[in-house]
Amino acid sequence: MFWMLIYNLMILPTLFLFGIITCLFNKKIREGFFGRLNTYTQLKVFMNKNETENDIYWFHAASLGEYEQIKPVLAGLKEIEPSSKSIVSFFSPSGYNHVNDQNIDCKIYLPFDFFWIINRCLKIVKPKKIILAAYDVWPNLIWRAEYMGVPTTLFAARFSNNTSKLLPFIKDFYKRVYSSFYAIYTISNSDNNLLQLILKNSINPIIRVLGNPRYDEVKIKADNFTVERTKSVLQRPKTLLLGSMHKEDENIILESIVSLMNEINDLSIIWAYHEPKDQYLDQASTFFKSKNFSVERISKTKPNKLNARVCLVDTIGQLAQLYWYGQIAYIGGGFSTGIHNVMEPAIARLPIYFGPRYNNSHEAEELIKNGGGFQIDSGTDLFLGIKKLFNDETTFIKASYASTNVVHRNLGSATRVVRNIIHD
Repeated sequence: MFWMLIYNLMILPTLFLFGIITCLFNKKIREGFFGRLNTYTQLKVFMNKNETENDIYWFHAASLGEYEQIKPVLAGLKEIEPSSKSIVSFFSPSGYNHVNDQNIDCKIYLPFDFFWIINRCLKIVKPKKIILAAYDVWPNLIWRAEYMGVPTTLFAARFSNNTSKLLPFIKDFYKRVYSSFYAIYTISNSDNNLLQLILKNSINPIIRVLGNPRYDEVKIKADNFTVERTKSVLQRPKTLLLGSMHKEDENIILESIVSLMNEINDLSIIWAYHEPKDQYLDQASTFFKSKNFSVERISKTKPNKLNARVCLVDTIGQLAQLYWYGQIAYIGGGFSTGIHNVMEPAIARLPIYFGPRYNNSHEAEELIKNGGGFQIDSGTDLFLGIKKLFNDETTFIKASYASTNVVHRNLGSATRVVRNIIHD
């Protein structure tokens, strides 16, 4: 009761007030905030249209990246239980707006985590299970589900060595939250050990090490893209892919990219912002043109017919295939909120560079350990690293092989997660 009171009387109202204030200045937060106001109505309409006895599974993903973990699990569950219904909730508009999956029966924003709102939503839906991906855990959703006898499962759970969840006072709070889960499936043994430290002496939940279904999803995408998959990486155009770029990445590496292009005359780049706003694209276009590089946008030209030295990606959802048109990748977020999806360039056989904030990514740690990924601290690091790969074919091939091998060695997690969701 102590942590429930602290959370509901202090932490949650503070977060809610902060959300209201930031809505005034941040369009993305504002969109998610107002989307949540409509969640209960959406659920009510959905349930009225589906007055059946079919089981309902409620999945939750923070954003688009986390849905890549849910997607193969949801598809596997639908194969085994085709009559079941699936609700998928998102915290971020980037997930809600850009996920379109035939296996989703109802797509919503995660409701505000106030006790009475969660209670109303769970009462109307009566889900058989609630299944969360990775890390976006909201206490009242978990506590109320436990009270109502709805099993909750967290899969692809990830805990870094320096997590604040191990700090004495904070650990007590998370012990109360995680011990209310019915089952938690971690990615690795290391994650399992850290979870055990948080749960110390708790008899709940069921804990298993089942891996990361994101590996399975990127393999499925790669198998669907067969033309470029058959070619050797060294036979591709000499192209550097810069995916999911943040402004912080740009500030660190932009001048080094220009230096690379000046030194390597046949090097071109494909540049994709995490959020491809016209303002960012126009600024990038102006900058590269000022350096005497030709610039074009990807929506106007097919990747295999690019003539410009700089190609700016102005839509979302293309990166998974675009990686197959390049030789090396840089993935953004490592100088700000944490790196984005490194598995899509890995399955495309690209050596991958990223900034120092990669503790949120088990995949990035695997890439570094196996020689397919490289952490940089500066633009100079990137410049020297890429030049070394282009100048040393043996090193390049070794990094390319290591990158893809990380994916292949970790396949099968989705099947394990589905099996345990059903049987646990």
